[in-house]
Amino acid sequence: MNLVNDKNCGWITDLSQRVNIKTLNEDKFCDWLIIGAGYTGLSAARKLSQINPNKKIIIVDAQLAGEGASGRNSGYLVDSTLNDGFTSNKKLINYKKKTDIYKLGIETVKKFIKEYQVECDWNEAGKYFASSKKKDQNILINFGKTLSKLGFEYDLFNREKLYKKLGTGFYNLALYTKGGILLHPGKLARAMIDTLPDNVELLEKSQLLKWNKYKDIINCKFKNNNISAKKIIFCTNGFLKSLGIKTHYSFPLTLTASMTRKLTINEFKSIGEPKEWGVLPVRPMGATIRMTKDKRILIRNTAEVHCPFKMKESELKKRTLNQMIGIKKRFPDLPSNIIESSWSGVVSRTRNSSQLFEKIDNNIFVAGCYNGSGIGVGTLFGEQIAIKASNEYTKEIEKIEARNKPTWLPPQPFLNLGVKTRLIYERFRAKSEI
Repeated sequence: MNLVNDKNCGWITDLSQRVNIKTLNEDKFCDWLIIGAGYTGLSAARKLSQINPNKKIIIVDAQLAGEGASGRNSGYLVDSTLNDGFTSNKKLINYKKKTDIYKLGIETVKKFIKEYQVECDWNEAGKYFASSKKKDQNILINFGKTLSKLGFEYDLFNREKLYKKLGTGFYNLALYTKGGILLHPGKLARAMIDTLPDNVELLEKSQLLKWNKYKDIINCKFKNNNISAKKIIFCTNGFLKSLGIKTHYSFPLTLTASMTRKLTINEFKSIGEPKEWGVLPVRPMGATIRMTKDKRILIRNTAEVHCPFKMKESELKKRTLNQMIGIKKRFPDLPSNIIESSWSGVVSRTRNSSQLFEKIDNNIFVAGCYNGSGIGVGTLFGEQIAIKASNEYTKEIEKIEARNKPTWLPPQPFLNLGVKTRLIYERFRAKSEI
């Protein structure tokens, strides 16, 4: 099935249109082939080039580079998570392993931004875990105790303080963490494309159909041509399963989001002229909300078991209506026609919210499944899987490999039935939080 993305993502339409897009139009051979040109694949290509400057490296994407999940997420570079999966780890040592990886991810993105002087609206604004339900107070208090044990700074806010910070009286309580970062995901992905080294060839709109290994060579078939490679790294995240990679350890979920136009001066004054902020839900299926640097409101309040390759425009419009309800709940005085763009995207999940990072065969490697934390972790894993594939070792790899490994998933149709049931349950619990 061909991968077709909608063209309405507000982050991507913010950017200037790229030119000189190259597609695969002849058979090729390379030393390294990277499948997927998001944060992970682009970071892997950059690091591979540094380690192997004289090797031929090709990176291929089924669509335009950086315009999949990497350019379509909500722009949170997280230091900690409250709802990180359907069976979140309860033990402190396991949670620390995750936050150690998040910290490494932030450091990796920071290093890239500093080295290449990247402008991506970086804002160390922190983030709020917020709820309109007073009964969620115990969840936040217990979460705060966990954060304290790990040395995280946080504050608890009541409704009055939140109203001053966010410009909405919808939320009754929130836990604020200081280490999270807000950014423009499209600008970051574009910078990774623009800084690809000379020995990396980027091929776009070229979808991998099938692949096999024969006598230590990886043969990859595309629509009209083929690529053969000595080594391959799979960085397709939500599409790993469709390519037959670790099929019983991850699954894709389709998310949708909407973004308003820029608020007028009067509209912005009416909500108290707040500084840029980001809210994550206390309950798993609640809404993610952002006030952006340029005074737009972003909302994501859906997660579905849906065909990851395409969402029809008519289906997307139905979800846009739901997101307008969510905005009006929080900002009832804003116009009902304020949404300017809506889009879908795919996130990859594992049963225990861990990530894939491994050598599958002597010349086959994979990195992916970030469970909603793909900006930092995806960038980190891209660089480190390139190092691992080059037979080198780092302290970062040591920390990554100390994590709990993804656990086995049941086969279809039981997997989809279980995920759908859980989503329905969590959606019901969070119905007031859309």
